[in-house]
Amino acid sequence: MVGRIISIAIIACILAGAAWALWPRPVAVEVAVIERGSLAVTVEEEGVSRIREVYRVTAPVAGRLVRVDIHAGDPVTLGQTVAVIEPAPPGLLDERSRLIAEAAVAAAEAAVQLAEASLSEAQSRAGYADADATRKAALAERGVVSAQVNEQATLALSMAKRDVQVAQATLAMRQQDLESARATLIQGSATTPAGQCCADVPSPIAGQVLTVLTESEQAVQPGTPLMELGEPANMEVVVQVLSFDAVRITLGAPATIRNWGGEPLRARVSSISPAAVTKVSALGIEEQRTEVVLDLLDPPQVWSRLGHGFRVVADIVVWEGKDRVLVPIGALFRDADQWAVFRVIDGKARLALIQLGQRNADFAEVLSGLDPGDIVITHPGDTLVDGVDVDSAGPPETRQ
Repeated sequence: MVGRIISIAIIACILAGAAWALWPRPVAVEVAVIERGSLAVTVEEEGVSRIREVYRVTAPVAGRLVRVDIHAGDPVTLGQTVAVIEPAPPGLLDERSRLIAEAAVAAAEAAVQLAEASLSEAQSRAGYADADATRKAALAERGVVSAQVNEQATLALSMAKRDVQVAQATLAMRQQDLESARATLIQGSATTPAGQCCADVPSPIAGQVLTVLTESEQAVQPGTPLMELGEPANMEVVVQVLSFDAVRITLGAPATIRNWGGEPLRARVSSISPAAVTKVSALGIEEQRTEVVLDLLDPPQVWSRLGHGFRVVADIVVWEGKDRVLVPIGALFRDADQWAVFRVIDGKARLALIQLGQRNADFAEVLSGLDPGDIVITHPGDTLVDGVDVDSAGPPETRQ
């Protein structure tokens, strides 16, 4: 008898435990309270900081660049010499060029000798014409020769003197040709010839060296980039946004610059490019992107560590509203073709269809279906259905 009572008690305990285990329990959920607040819709994109006006210093003449002794980050003043260009030494001659140059020198030397001989001949003729003109003048005074003969002698003397001048000029020209031919035989040298000047390259602004493009000593041609200069206080941020987002951005729209290494900075849209360019994303998708330029509103002392070409993240405001009914994005889901949430009413989950307006990554604007003070379930699971008992895991979340 006692054994039967014990068996019945055990079976009753087992049945009670099974009933308790299978009894429906409230679903644990997280909830949030619907409140009014301000909502800002932004376009978030990566961008780069840049100095608004960058000056590229180039070589004004061809020559040999002296090693640049200033470096990136060094300050410069207006007109300060930032680079020096010396005359380039002549190039080395190969065997063929040397033989051609030596032949040219030999030909020039022969031409000088020929010009010297021509000058000597012209001087001899001028001497003879001078003596002849003197004799004819004396004979003409005594009436031995006619005046015509005297005039012919004077003319011959004048022509002889002119021939001497021509021969002297020819000799000078041939001597210059000889010097030019000899100059082609000069071999290269690493030193600047005495008496030859250098070209000083001045700084066009008072600012800072951003990049030294050519630092080592080397031969340069006119227009060779040497360095880039800029004014660090004249900074802006450039963002490449999708063309779809660009049409929603207006001039003067507020923006926030973050993830640059300091506190978020205030900015404003100063210009929007009217043209888009095709870029390929990291996933290999072609995108049309437009350049948007932002002016920094905080004083330079706040972002003095922000340099040229630094990566930043920009949040550009495209819509902003105040005193709007807001619902957390995590509470939303689709019911057929409408937005819906689960409200908590008397400990049960109740499906509520709502209409939304603007939204960002955290909250959405509620046009109808919810009122301030309503409690909604955030991150509802797939097993949650209308009318089920729920139990919130903690106090309702509020908008920070």
